[in-house]
Amino acid sequence: MASKQQMADREMSGEKAEEVGEQAIGPAAIASAASVGLSWYYFFIRGDRQRGIFVGLWPPTILAFASYFNQRKMRKQLDSITQPGTTLKNAIDSMMGNK
Repeated sequence: MASKQQMADREMSGEKAEEVGEQAIGPAAIASAASVGLSWYYFFIRGDRQRGIFVGLWPPTILAFASYFNQRKMRKQLDSITQPGTTLKNAIDSMMGNK
């Protein structure tokens, strides 16, 4: 049975993982929202419909790049913990962000 200290450590590492996930998508979400605002500005305020549509296509691209880089980072972590010779304790510590 796990001690109170071990349980607290598990909760802390879970919170840390959530923070990392939020930080990773933060700039991409802000850039996408700004792009949508700029698109509306060009389309409705300036009346430049072609430029508004062009800028409106940026958010999916920005979010796709952010998703790709997050997946690449996760793949590197998975490869590093599944290498031959890696002990189970080291693998779990690496996944939890302790190393």
